[in-house]
Amino acid sequence: MARRSTSGSTGRPTGNPSGPRNRTPQPVRVRRRSAGDLVKALLAFVVLLVLVVGVPGALAVFVGWPLPTSAPSMDWLSQPIGVNTFLNALTVIVWLAWAQFTACVLVEIKAAVSGVGLPGRVPGAGPSQLLARQLVAALLLLGATAASFTPGLSQLGHSLEGNQKGTVAAAQATPGILAQQQEQAKSTAAALAEQAGHVAAQAEHGGTGAHGTTKYYRIQPPEGRHHDSLWEIAQRHLGDGRRYKEIYELNKDRVQPDGSRLSEASLIRPGWIMEMPGDAHGGELVENPDAHVSPEVRQQIGDYARTGDHAQQQHQQHQEQGGGQHADQDGATARITVPAQRSAGDAATPGAHAQGSGSDSSGHSSGHSFGLPEALLGAPLLAAGLLAALGRRRRQALWQSALGAVGGRRGMEPPTPTGDAQDVQDALLVGADPEGVRLLDLSLRGLSAALTAESRSLPVVYAAWLSHGDLHLQLAQPAGKPPAPWQLGQDQTFWTLSRADAERYEDTDAAAPYPGLVSLGTMDDSRLLLNLEAVPGIVSLSGREADRAALFASVAAELATNGWSDRMTITLVGFGADLTPLAPSRLRHLDDVEALFETMEAETRQRRGALGAADHQSVLTGRTGPAQHTRWAPNLVLLATEPSAEDAVRLAELAADAARLGIGYLVGTESGDLPGAAWAMEITPDGRLLAPLLGLELQAQLLPAVQQRAVVELFVEADPEHDPDGPTTTPPFLVDISEQGRPAVYARLVGPYEIIGLDTPDGDRSALLHEALALLLLHREGVHPRVLSSALWPRGVTEDVRDALLERLRGWLGTDPDGSPRLVTDATGRLVLAKSVVSDLDVLRSLYHEATQGKGVDSRAVRGRLLTDALVLVRGPLLADRAEGRYGWLTHEIIDAQLPLLVADIGLALSAFHLEKDRAEKAIEALGAALRTAPADERLWNELLRATHATGDPDRVRALAADLVARSGARGLPPRTEALLDELLPTWREGAAATG
Repeated sequence: MARRSTSGSTGRPTGNPSGPRNRTPQPVRVRRRSAGDLVKALLAFVVLLVLVVGVPGALAVFVGWPLPTSAPSMDWLSQPIGVNTFLNALTVIVWLAWAQFTACVLVEIKAAVSGVGLPGRVPGAGPSQLLARQLVAALLLLGATAASFTPGLSQLGHSLEGNQKGTVAAAQATPGILAQQQEQAKSTAAALAEQAGHVAAQAEHGGTGAHGTTKYYRIQPPEGRHHDSLWEIAQRHLGDGRRYKEIYELNKDRVQPDGSRLSEASLIRPGWIMEMPGDAHGGELVENPDAHVSPEVRQQIGDYARTGDHAQQQHQQHQEQGGGQHADQDGATARITVPAQRSAGDAATPGAHAQGSGSDSSGHSSGHSFGLPEALLGAPLLAAGLLAALGRRRRQALWQSALGAVGGRRGMEPPTPTGDAQDVQDALLVGADPEGVRLLDLSLRGLSAALTAESRSLPVVYAAWLSHGDLHLQLAQPAGKPPAPWQLGQDQTFWTLSRADAERYEDTDAAAPYPGLVSLGTMDDSRLLLNLEAVPGIVSLSGREADRAALFASVAAELATNGWSDRMTITLVGFGADLTPLAPSRLRHLDDVEALFETMEAETRQRRGALGAADHQSVLTGRTGPAQHTRWAPNLVLLATEPSAEDAVRLAELAADAARLGIGYLVGTESGDLPGAAWAMEITPDGRLLAPLLGLELQAQLLPAVQQRAVVELFVEADPEHDPDGPTTTPPFLVDISEQGRPAVYARLVGPYEIIGLDTPDGDRSALLHEALALLLLHREGVHPRVLSSALWPRGVTEDVRDALLERLRGWLGTDPDGSPRLVTDATGRLVLAKSVVSDLDVLRSLYHEATQGKGVDSRAVRGRLLTDALVLVRGPLLADRAEGRYGWLTHEIIDAQLPLLVADIGLALSAFHLEKDRAEKAIEALGAALRTAPADERLWNELLRATHATGDPDRVRALAADLVARSGARGLPPRTEALLDELLPTWREGAAATG
């Protein structure tokens, strides 16, 4: 038996390049006759006998000859029309109809017996010929199996439904594939061998028969289900969904009737025409563009056929033979869904130089880049969300520690991660694209606000593509013209926004319209985000358990921390590792499937009732108009373990109406066969995500087990409740603050940037060198080279440029007197500064530490001197004169929260030092100096009230109280400040009311 050719790495079939693609022989499935077939055949025989023989016999017996026996005279025209005349005219019409039907029967029988293609059309006999075809096909079941008919004829029993839906148009199948009807008694093996021989012979001659016939499939609207896909078409008509590549190869880059083209990064659309491989079969395939299709469709198929490989080969042969036709010009460039002119790293994923990842059976990352896990380097949106959430968690820990401080002693430094946690943190810094997240959020909220202004509802969005900074929304169905600056994409179901237009959006209070969007992976240079809450049913995920777990973890982590949603609930079932520390307010773990049913059945009823009470068709209706951020927040269910057969059916029933309610289901399965699954996906061991219902293969976005544990560790260590003592009280780097500890290089970062001990570099590289040194000074534990390069060049840079800068930086910093370089690389490959290179921030931390935990603990005089020296170092905010557009990496740091808290601590400690000796004015002076750097610190204002009250001047206290009330505005004073004023100045409320 002939073997089907496989595809190479490029996706093109291997084999003889001169031959047509995908014209390979396939065995025909033998359909056994059943009792139903026998009944059908007998009924068809009876109907045919009645219509072909019974009708004329009845007419001859009961009506007779209807026409006049002699030539009529002119008087016959003036005679009144009687009953006999009317019956004779009606009989003539019936005889004509019978003749036409009989001709159709004869044509169909001839075509079926000859085995050559489909029959020609009998003029004006559309319904009659269709009925004749059904009856003849059923009748022939008495003498042959379905596999012995001409391709397509075996499915004529289903073609009536297909014609009613108008779903298909096709050209003639290859003639002569099967044996004649008189050979039907031969064995199935002989028939298959003969079929294979004929097809192979045709492949050698160009893949088509004498008439150049080919099969076509016409895509139709979804009619209540998800859009058709190449996978589904291949599954129905080729018997294997994985053969969708063959259909893709036959049709890619060919102009469709709407002017667009098929690409791997786009969905097929209704109205498109697909050329099919030669062995395609099924009731939806009609094998001649002239048979029972509208003239418009017939013309579309004819035009499309002229763009195929076989047509081009025939055209080339014709030109060689002297036929002077011009080449077809349909190859002109047409706009496609996802542009591919630039790499995704240029705009869509700044700083990310890797796409996707794979995982081995143990869940470890399969690839590292310079010591960093590729899984997070290639996930810019996920990394940005995790990094932002981690920064918020660390700031929260600092503030909680500050508010809970006793005696001014409080830790300032979060724990420094090590091992896998350190690698993951660096990968987050390198891979994150916070600007991409910001633009995505602004774009979606801006669209919602614009639709609200036009009194329009949000369209249902199945997916979004980020391609080179541009955003493409895939709508479930056409929704009219999008509001400016959005534009229509390749057709009515694509809305597109360019990056330039997105950057002009401003913040709006509109509710997040599509919070269920989550990254699945990349294809070519584009990133796909699937809208889980819009899927009409369940999304199933099959594959190995470790691979599924990595994808589930990635989806859960991004949903929990993304920046384009307001509030949501992510319900997790079957997750081995607890992801709750990432977002305790969003993530909810349930023990088992039974708990899931109990929870989701109640929520489903509640949401249906709420929608009915609000008179909304879906949650999307409630997200336009006045923002209702909490009422219509989605609930996305991630079920990592495969449910039982009974639970799967119950889950499918529960998810039937989920899309309208804002509930999405992603369910894992071993087999890939899950009842009620609207979209089926498969994750492969090499990290590829097959999304057949989207017609795509993606490089999956994964979070393998090792990185998952490391990410959770970062959040747990940053949790203020994890350690009752809060952050550590010891700075990561202490300097010698004695006269003997004078550094070789001293950088002033607190205030205007200034460097002492080094010559200013010449040329344009001076700014880069200064910025690189500042980053190293703020991370005494070391900086990964890729973190450094992504900080200096957020849009990416080549390794040679990075290495050249590092060499210049080493040369600029020089060496110590003992010959040791001041910039070294440690055992982990990170860049570390020598102890002889110091910043004023290092000195500030060391002075405060020594005053509160060192020599100043036992000596009041030493404590006062150290605190005074520390406060003198404060000249303003960090890097006050930094150039605009540079130092963007500071947004990932918590130094902006640490420095004001450190300065406030120093001011509070120095104030307490002076108040011990009743030096209220000195205390007020110290507090005022601290407030210039930390003006929002409530503790400083409260201490200033106490110090002012200690002066004994009530007028100064009243003036300060009035100033505080004015500063608080509509928010009012904090409770602690109000309580303190009630104690120190009971009449302050009267003054505040009079001022108001």
